[in-house]
Amino acid sequence: MACIVLGLPILSSCSDDYLDVDPKGTILESNYYRNPEEAYAGLVSAYDPLGWQAGNTYHNFGAVNAASDDAHAGGGGPSDMNTWQAWNRFTLNPAIGPQEEYWNRNFRGVARANTILSKLEAGVPGLSEAMTARFIAEAKFLRAYYYFDLVRLFRNVPLFTAPLETSELFDQEQVTPEQVYAQIEQDLKDAIPNLPTTVPASTEGGRVTQGAGKALLGKVYLYQKKWADAATQLADVNGTPGGTSMYGYRLLEDFGAIFNPGNKFNSENIFEIVHTSQGNAGWGTWPNFDGNIAVLMFGPRGYSGPIYEAGWGFNPLTQDLVNALTGDPRFEHTVLDVNNIPDAVYEPSFDDTGYFVKKYAPTKEWLSTGGGDLILNYPNNYIEIRLADTYLMEAEALLQGGGNSTRAGELLNAVRARVGLDPVAATLENVYRERRLELATEGHRFYDLVRTGRAATVLGPMGFVEGKHEVLPIPLNELVNTKLVQNPEYR
Repeated sequence: MACIVLGLPILSSCSDDYLDVDPKGTILESNYYRNPEEAYAGLVSAYDPLGWQAGNTYHNFGAVNAASDDAHAGGGGPSDMNTWQAWNRFTLNPAIGPQEEYWNRNFRGVARANTILSKLEAGVPGLSEAMTARFIAEAKFLRAYYYFDLVRLFRNVPLFTAPLETSELFDQEQVTPEQVYAQIEQDLKDAIPNLPTTVPASTEGGRVTQGAGKALLGKVYLYQKKWADAATQLADVNGTPGGTSMYGYRLLEDFGAIFNPGNKFNSENIFEIVHTSQGNAGWGTWPNFDGNIAVLMFGPRGYSGPIYEAGWGFNPLTQDLVNALTGDPRFEHTVLDVNNIPDAVYEPSFDDTGYFVKKYAPTKEWLSTGGGDLILNYPNNYIEIRLADTYLMEAEALLQGGGNSTRAGELLNAVRARVGLDPVAATLENVYRERRLELATEGHRFYDLVRTGRAATVLGPMGFVEGKHEVLPIPLNELVNTKLVQNPEYR
């Protein structure tokens, strides 16, 4: 759950599909949103789906890792998390794959954002003009975020910007991706001026800032190949390469410290999805977990030894990624080499290589000491956007658009200098390579390969078919008694 570090109420409900009326977001609307506290609760509800990692089954960035050449699906066998296995081997079909979970999470987020926006725009008694503007900006950012996830995963989705009446639920039709992107851009442009430049980490960590809005807008432009627009937005976020930006962002000197749960909301992290151990969740609370379940999933199966707790063995790293990182200073912070840990034993997972995700590994240090099932309550935030990512996106946009190649080189080499690597030439090939090594196992690689047109070449040996596997199929349940149509690749 995205609880935003504010003592926010738990409002998670992951199992309904987007066409259902959302009771958590719309219950007693005629009597609710009567004061600032209730408006704030509605905003929290719109943030909430950010942190969902379970519904009918598990879904998180580990599934996207499995679709890339950086990690296998793993787990206990070829049928363990068959939705991840299908994406890993590109045996996806409308009935098998992770599509339902991603669809539900993001459309529930859209529905909740639309509900709170409708109330804020109508006016909430006692809510100041400035706070109303901020809440609206946050809700528009969230709607843009959810739709960006939807359009890049499914391409053909319905677009709605207001709460739906029950009579309208089954009459929605898909629109063009261009229309969805236009709405995303407009939402972010509307949001950015009214977002705070900074927020206090201790009380508002996880809430959206102006820098996060510009970073997401720059990324959205990059995906559409609007190179100059992308570079402009990202330059505002990045500032002088290697320095401190106007929003206070700065590359950490210690690469490994980026992912330490004791170092949340540090100067490098632009947008974090918050997880906490304070909910003390147990299996009986399924699927409402506040902890980061991906951490449990990534740990080696049956592990016994120092440093780590046993996990489920998902996302064993490919030998190709391990080879690419060998000799790189980021290896020790990215690759958990279980066979190189003294006195450690583990049970090989499916497609085992002996290498696992270290950035989000289940360490004994951060095992919850509260109630519930402790292994479910890892507090590691998921870092959605960080400064090294935006440096490399701006460098790419500059090179693609014929912009300032000197600045592109400075951005690229600032990322390398942080870990003690020598400068390299400012070329697209070097930027792409740096993105893989810098951001490995963080959920970006598959999307990078697809948007840059390299997926067929790199992922072809895994079963990727060009013109099909760039997107997921529309979930079967969403095609029943609706006007939605299946993506043509999966008919």
